Amino acid sequence: METRAVVAALAALAQDSRLAIFRVLVQAGPAGLAAGKISELTGIAPSSLSFHLKELAHTGMVDSQQAGRFVIYTANFTTMNALLGFLTENCCGGNPCAPVCSPVCAPETEKEST
Repeated sequence: METRAVVAALAALAQDSRLAIFRVLVQAGPAGLAAGKISELTGIAPSSLSFHLKELAHTGMVDSQQAGRFVIYTANFTTMNALLGFLTENCCGGNPCAPVCSPVCAPETEKEST
């Protein structure tokens, strides 16, 4: 991950509402959540939520896809793992200690690629 992308991702997460949104999406796993459910779980008003989701999506921390009349948002685990990898790249004197997330509830195709 390039430094510029790392700074953007960290800046996006360095805000209370966006951090809460991202954590809720990480907890939801690959299935993700509709915006209304994210609003309900975080207590963030829908008008503010869309702004924060846009900011997270802009940095690649969150993905979205249309599912009928709903938009489902998911944490981008690839970007999250790249960010964690960047932050821990030289951890422990260069000895690998990769804190990488492979969601247990990921579909089999995702688990096989990690």
